[in-house]
Amino acid sequence: MEDFEKDSQIEYNREKKALITKFVVSTIIISIIVAVISSEFTLYYYYKTNNIEKSKASENSEKNIDAIGETLKSFRDAIDEYYIGEIDEQKMLDETIKGYINGLDDEYSEYMTKEEWAEFQADALGNYVGIGIYMSVDENNNVVVVSPIKETPAEIAGLESGDIIVNVNDESVLGVSSDIVSSKIKGEEGTKVKITVLRDSEYLDFEIERKAIKVYHVETKMLENNIGYLSLLTFDEGCAEEVRKGYEKLKSEGAEKIILDLRNNTGGLVDEALSIADMILPKDNKILITLDSDGNEEISISEKDPIIEKELVVLVNEYSASASEILVGALKDNQKAKVVGKNTYGKGVIQSVFMLTDGSALKLTINEYFTPNKTKINKVGIKPDYEVELNTETEEDEQLNKAIELLR
Repeated sequence: MEDFEKDSQIEYNREKKALITKFVVSTIIISIIVAVISSEFTLYYYYKTNNIEKSKASENSEKNIDAIGETLKSFRDAIDEYYIGEIDEQKMLDETIKGYINGLDDEYSEYMTKEEWAEFQADALGNYVGIGIYMSVDENNNVVVVSPIKETPAEIAGLESGDIIVNVNDESVLGVSSDIVSSKIKGEEGTKVKITVLRDSEYLDFEIERKAIKVYHVETKMLENNIGYLSLLTFDEGCAEEVRKGYEKLKSEGAEKIILDLRNNTGGLVDEALSIADMILPKDNKILITLDSDGNEEISISEKDPIIEKELVVLVNEYSASASEILVGALKDNQKAKVVGKNTYGKGVIQSVFMLTDGSALKLTINEYFTPNKTKINKVGIKPDYEVELNTETEEDEQLNKAIELLR
């Protein structure tokens, strides 16, 4: 699951920022335990270093691990004796681990190789080489373009919101995860990628040159009646500070009321969402409730006096997800904003990253989160106070117009 763009350039002067990832609340280092199944094959499995005892694994789990090892040994014996092709040991190991994690049947949990993890970090920092699109997954598990990033190759080529990505370099990606589609689209700067999309029953081909993409998180502008408009396009590293600066800019320009646009914002770093909520909510208000696998509840509370105290309307749509829903839920339940648009996406789970000593990583769903009133979000979404359709056949933005009307 990915998302949306900006108009205020941010300089990222950070050396490699350790363990930053989308859809992550915290990062936890774990060690690799290597179980030698045979002299020819090694199977990796993982335990956290933060005092999770091996005894917690059930007997059935250990028996299954042993059975997997025996099965793999049998397969390897057959491969060594009969297979006529070349063998890439690392790829076989990576794909074995990926398959094991895929067996969780959780769209957000995944194993990433060292190279994939490096790409993931680059995305979270808002810097990568690609074509410049935010993507999401529709109800048919197909990857769709949520929006092209402004002034990027994707926008210039003509990709549009709602395009279903059918092929990448003539290879079908229907039903393939957004992470895999993303990895196929990315590549070396200056090279080209061919993308086929389905738009209104018509197949369209685009050949787009990959370039270094700089993601800008915030757009601001003044509207009529001293209304300030602030669009937040993704919750990448540093976006909370950009929101603060964007608000201060609007305030200096005379903004008396604020529209916060989270449409097409598919999420990002949870800590950034919490920081933005902390700018708006009074001190000691509930922001977020999370539950772990044992049912333990943790409540996030606003810690500072608010700096954004203007009347507020928030715009959302069906692609507003994850960290967007955390922020919207907190503002709605605490009656700090009216919400306008369409029902949000419904991603109410949080992942943590478990780093392995070889540089690879396991991204694992570890919490479900709820709004301050303990309203469920996952697979449900957040219903706006004012549901407004957006007519894609006209240039009129009915949702924005409704927000302006409410603030008059």
